[in-house]
Amino acid sequence: MAILSDTAICLRCWDFSETSQTVSLLTREHGIIRGLAKGSKRDKGSFSGGFDPATRGNIVARIKPTTDLALLTEWRLEQVWWQVRNDLQVNKAAIYAIDLVGRLITDHDPHEKVFDALCVTLDRVDDGHDIDWPLLQFQWTLLVETGYKPNLVNHDCDGDEILAFSSITGGVVPDTGEVDRVRVRRETIDLLQMLSNNQNMQPVEPKAMERANRLLAHYLRDLIGKETSAMRWMWNK
Repeated sequence: MAILSDTAICLRCWDFSETSQTVSLLTREHGIIRGLAKGSKRDKGSFSGGFDPATRGNIVARIKPTTDLALLTEWRLEQVWWQVRNDLQVNKAAIYAIDLVGRLITDHDPHEKVFDALCVTLDRVDDGHDIDWPLLQFQWTLLVETGYKPNLVNHDCDGDEILAFSSITGGVVPDTGEVDRVRVRRETIDLLQMLSNNQNMQPVEPKAMERANRLLAHYLRDLIGKETSAMRWMWNK
């Protein structure tokens, strides 16, 4: 039986009994871990009063090779993102980002940059930053780190102001009207190229940022294979 200790973000939790919970955690060095925390809801114990989504702490767990469910033995709460609980738009963004992690990353597959990006996103929206920019950075990082980085260059479209994006090919394609592609403005692709190159995004218009976010959300929806409830909650305005 392997024992691990790692920093983790609580993605989801369910009541297992009156005093225990099952939990899905994104850990920095070990990826997603799903486990059983016996007695986690007791006032006194090793679990800082229980688990709650969009919180960060340090976890100790025992991994059994015979089961997918780890035995969680300790949870030291270190951070609560309070605006997730107090602001509707922040709540939407956090639920959306957390849901994406659970769908794009497999268990025990470490993605340290995704963990760090989720922390940064939750920190920024919790501090009152506009949601669009942190969320765009997060969606981009998630796509890159899971092997789905969009291809933003297609020389067949050079000079075209109206392009298209195909989730099947994973990038920019000519606007031929075929069913696998959606129309996209040149400025949206230019914005994503700036993001990819770590350029200054200060002068970008909010509407352009929203269009870029929606394009990446469209791509993620097609990769997942359905529009999730978190996507509808976030984008159906």
